[in-house]
Amino acid sequence: MSTRLSRRAFLTRSAVIGCSLAASPLVTPVTWAATPGEKRLVVIILRGGMDGLGVLMPHGDPDFVSARGTVTLGGKDGAVDLDGFFAMHTALSPLLPLWAAGQLGFVHAVSTPYRDKRSHFDGQDLLEAGIADLSSGLTRDGWLNRMLGEMPGVSTRTAYALGREPMFVLSGAAPFSRWTPEVDLALSPQALRLAELVMQDDPAFAEAMAQAFVNADSDGDPVAFSGDTADMMDMLRADMATGRQAPAAERIAAFAAQQLRGDARIATFSLNGWDTHDAQDRALPRALAQLVTALTTLRDTMGDGAWRNTAVIAMTEFGRTVRMNGTGGTDHGTGGAMVLAGGAIRGGRVFGEWPGLAEADLYARRDLMPTRDVRAIAGWLIHGLFGLPVGAIETRVFPGVDLGSDPGLLA
Repeated sequence: MSTRLSRRAFLTRSAVIGCSLAASPLVTPVTWAATPGEKRLVVIILRGGMDGLGVLMPHGDPDFVSARGTVTLGGKDGAVDLDGFFAMHTALSPLLPLWAAGQLGFVHAVSTPYRDKRSHFDGQDLLEAGIADLSSGLTRDGWLNRMLGEMPGVSTRTAYALGREPMFVLSGAAPFSRWTPEVDLALSPQALRLAELVMQDDPAFAEAMAQAFVNADSDGDPVAFSGDTADMMDMLRADMATGRQAPAAERIAAFAAQQLRGDARIATFSLNGWDTHDAQDRALPRALAQLVTALTTLRDTMGDGAWRNTAVIAMTEFGRTVRMNGTGGTDHGTGGAMVLAGGAIRGGRVFGEWPGLAEADLYARRDLMPTRDVRAIAGWLIHGLFGLPVGAIETRVFPGVDLGSDPGLLA
């Protein structure tokens, strides 16, 4: 009598032999996507509301000093003057070579259409969904996924979502892959064959598992493992040690870059730590160091060929108040800044219309006034990179957005 093994039984048996499918790419998030052509796009969500005025200081605006104090330029701890009006935080100084090479830029005084309620959850939902408001409910297909739906030839190897965070910006009907650096997967040859037999009657699950194996193979450790149980445990301990030594931003960016050197064309992940209500002078440098690590790892790992065709866009759910609060921090605001990087960017400049910091020029007399929608910036980027028509972007990728004039973001 033959015994038909269910998927549940297979997963249970695999756990017994040391394969931790509970922590496998099947059930843990990392988001990617790949498209035809050579252009690449990386979207980094900066969760917590980055203080754009602290990252890119308008020291040439006379009202900035009264709000934030005198800006020290140059030296070991001074801000890095960029153009005589804006200076970037000293924690970003490792990126100065990118600025000089025209591969780093900023867009100031931008925001989503979100106003007044100042909730991280609502702000991030709107940012990732790419819609104008939540009055009609939240759609859980993100704007990156809708963009994939407008492109021919997209497969699961085209786009990747990376990290622990659920990346709603890439969620939706179009195919994509997920990966997180805290997991690994190893199976004996017998278990691999068993998996194929169990899944052969379920094409959708078989495809998902095959993709999971491909993703698990991408970290340098093969899924197929021929050693004994002790060898497998040694390998898992080595992976955990590596994870403790390398910052998450570095591991995620390195994995993203490896995929982008191959078939992948789109990757997205998030960086946390931008909610600086107090002691911002200590918290902001830590968050910026993560961003520096992510960008330099992407550049170094991708190599000149792929990096030359890449645009990185780092965006946050809202800006912060112009004035510091009583605990040395800033509170939730409105207008903020975006960071652009990559060889495809026409960098070495600050884009955007500067509204001024006089009290009468502020939003609600407390926040930087947004002069452009972040969706318009992202829309012009994907128009230039992938050739999507403006009409498709304004109606389907970012429903209802007005792209306005082309800011010329690409080289």
